[in-house]
Amino acid sequence: MAVLVLHHRGSLAGTPYHEWLADYEGDLLLIASREHLALVSEELPSEGGAYRRTAAVDAYETGGDLESLALEWAREHRVAHLVACQERDLERAAELRDVLGLPGQRMDTVLPYRDKALMKRRVAAAGLAVAPYLEVESAAELIGFAERHGFPLVLKPVDSAGSVGLRILESREELDAHLADGLDLYGPHLPNLLAEAFVPGRMCHVDGLVVDGRTVFAWPSQYQYTLASYRTDTGGRLDLTLDTDDPLTGRLLEFTDRALAALGGPENFAFHAEIFHTPDDGLVLCEIACRTGGAAIRDIVRLMFGVDPSEAWVRAQLGLPLPEWLGAEKRTPRRMVGQLVLMKRPGRVVRIAEDPPDFPWVEKYQVFVGPGQTMGEAAFSADFLLTALVSGADRAECEARLRVLEGWFLGELALEPGDGAG
Repeated sequence: MAVLVLHHRGSLAGTPYHEWLADYEGDLLLIASREHLALVSEELPSEGGAYRRTAAVDAYETGGDLESLALEWAREHRVAHLVACQERDLERAAELRDVLGLPGQRMDTVLPYRDKALMKRRVAAAGLAVAPYLEVESAAELIGFAERHGFPLVLKPVDSAGSVGLRILESREELDAHLADGLDLYGPHLPNLLAEAFVPGRMCHVDGLVVDGRTVFAWPSQYQYTLASYRTDTGGRLDLTLDTDDPLTGRLLEFTDRALAALGGPENFAFHAEIFHTPDDGLVLCEIACRTGGAAIRDIVRLMFGVDPSEAWVRAQLGLPLPEWLGAEKRTPRRMVGQLVLMKRPGRVVRIAEDPPDFPWVEKYQVFVGPGQTMGEAAFSADFLLTALVSGADRAECEARLRVLEGWFLGELALEPGDGAG
């Protein structure tokens, strides 16, 4: 029997499925995106090593080669499980499982997490707050929504992921300009635009894992910046886990439990919930995904709980052993964690600290450009100059350490005007 892995985007070295499944007795098959392997400068693993079969397909997101190849391999290699960890693979994986009769997540438990309008309807019916929203099918509808709810106005695809396609319009003038450019209502087939009223306040996120239908760990963090400010905000963007005795911690965990109950899900899945904490101390759901959070979430969870959530999710799907403590009651973190993100900013890099400083509390440090490269303004929410993680006894200590690290890095950074982006 075999396991078929679909790998849409991100580093294969950073998601070593073959190591996670080293004790699986069958074969491993891998289908990846040729475009996204090139983006991270990685080669497709050769066949006959860790993977019995591998293929990189073009037009991964929109073409049919992936499905054709998956069905062909399923017949040839007796595929027993299909693994897909990236959000844009969740629906196609569910459909393939349905066609092939494989265990795991099906469409009825994927759609409430992928269709943001359906998500909001179900969560609101459970008594949780969501932002006013509208599935937009015409410019007139969008104008009417803006007149009722005012500005800022949030626009995003109904099936958005990773802030791709997110726009925040600050005024009627910006809305008029957007409409003049041509309203993008359509995905591949149907109107696919969601309008939302802007929710003020700090964004929090809760990350966790469900095994055999039970949440085995979850913990909240809070962004110290506005998610949509990546183009203009070149200062340190901090993300801090909340202390165990913070009153907000318990409220966020309870809110997330209720949202998960409203949306349902398969027996085993990771989740990443984003929740607004408003100035009047309310909680409002932004959205929730049935997969591991992006950026450094896996590393943050690993530092807090000693387990990689994606690895545990994959192993749980296949019925492979997990750490024994996952069978006990929910666990509290063994340490607090903070993340520092610096976005790219225009300029040619003259000098940069490519290696981390000698601070014992720096847990991860990654620089995304080198001397001689020319940067432009950040093009998307993960267009990083630097990401780093630190650990500490509590939130305050993590924040102080992040500020020290930020000052050190910026003191070592030298830029000069550049003509292009790199």
